[in-house]
Amino acid sequence: MALLNDDGRPIFQQIAEKIEDDIIENRLPEQSQVPSTNQFAAFYQINPATAAKGVNLLVDQGILYKKRGIGMFVAEGARNAVMEKRKQQFYEHYVITMIREAAKLGITTKQLTEMIMKGDA
Repeated sequence: MALLNDDGRPIFQQIAEKIEDDIIENRLPEQSQVPSTNQFAAFYQINPATAAKGVNLLVDQGILYKKRGIGMFVAEGARNAVMEKRKQQFYEHYVITMIREAAKLGITTKQLTEMIMKGDA
């Protein structure tokens, strides 16, 4: 597990994103068990309640589910759900911002497309 960032985002949110990253990259396949909140708390040296808040955020979104007395597991379809959520966030945070900035600078759609294609090389 990578260390959490000190980027101003709440720790529980970073825990949820770390789990999502592991799901996207198939380190946590669907139906596999997720580390316990106590394991997260010990590894990151955080309060177990904070770790639980991050895990429960994903339970509320249907990404994880609880097996009573056993632990948390990755839900069926979780990877696709996380991917769609992340694509929407990417569009909202990066693409829209880029288009607005390009418009301010007088960059045409054609020029912007060429810039993007150049970065693809």
